Amino acid sequence: MLTTGLVAVLVLLPQVTAHLTNASLLVNLGLVVPLAWRRARPVSSASVIAACALLQVATGSTPQLADAGVLFALYALAAYAPSWAGRIGLVLCFGGTLVEALRYSHATVHYAPLVFGFVAMLVMSTWALGTMRRLRWREEERLIERARLLERERDQEGRLAAIAERARIAREMHDVVAHSLSVTISQADGGRYAARTDPEAAIAALKTISETGRQALADMRVLLGVLRQDEDRQLAPQPDTDTIPDLVEQVRRGGLEIGLEITGRARKLPPGPALAAYRIVQESLTNVLKHAGPTSRAWVRLNWLSDALDVQVMDDGRGAGAAPAATGGGQGLIGMRERATLHGGTLSAGPRPGGGFGVHAVLPYGR
Repeated sequence: MLTTGLVAVLVLLPQVTAHLTNASLLVNLGLVVPLAWRRARPVSSASVIAACALLQVATGSTPQLADAGVLFALYALAAYAPSWAGRIGLVLCFGGTLVEALRYSHATVHYAPLVFGFVAMLVMSTWALGTMRRLRWREEERLIERARLLERERDQEGRLAAIAERARIAREMHDVVAHSLSVTISQADGGRYAARTDPEAAIAALKTISETGRQALADMRVLLGVLRQDEDRQLAPQPDTDTIPDLVEQVRRGGLEIGLEITGRARKLPPGPALAAYRIVQESLTNVLKHAGPTSRAWVRLNWLSDALDVQVMDDGRGAGAAPAATGGGQGLIGMRERATLHGGTLSAGPRPGGGFGVHAVLPYGR
């Protein structure tokens, strides 16, 4: 930081030492030495130099080579000091130039305008160079700050994307695992009681358990494959509204009596709402298996309206037993609400007035 100022001091030092016997020694030193801290303390340095320059004029000293320090101080004010300090320094330099030109005009009256114009040009050029340095320095700071903000924004977007992806994978894993385990447990319990009196029923239950386990394993591999970094992996298509009848048939084979009703003209939904409709039906049937009771019945209704898909899953089981989950304590219901809200829809769930439990979702078609 002090390199430029020290160089200026060393350059002007011979001229200063040449006047060691002169009374202007302190003035010359005051014009040169403060340049050493002109970048760290530009206003203080320029103030000392300005005071020494005024003292030089007041004592009637002739111009010296050390007066070049005024130009260095003006450059430092324009480049490193506040804007008001640079403007004040410019005005003082012009004033000093005018005073010096008028002071020596009695001897060289014809050359006074020429001298004033030359020195004024030097002052203006010095101030312009300092201003350009200030603008370039501010632009560098702006670019550095912008790069820092962009880096921070990129990191925040990466964290948010990772959180959203983890939440999505968690919902998918919950839906797959909860549904498959519910079917497996239901079949295992039914097969255990039927094994003594009806071996064929036990074999059918074991077959359903095997199929459900294989399907759950395949779904888990697909979900875990999303976390892998290789680009050549082959992902299975996501389930949608077209696979809801297959889902109902799978649960029906598990022993639950289910009715499926589809009304209206079916439409091709975007992947997001189609997957949400499938997961809502899947989670609702899983809750039926878990909470409704062994002798309950369920109904799945898909009503293709003019602007939205109306999904209803109802049962006639123990609605009161499932009521606590409807208040938000169950992760499955929270996930269903999040899926519906994500795609601009709504979802309500709770015990039915006539007994049992019901889930009602409306998913807009969108554009």
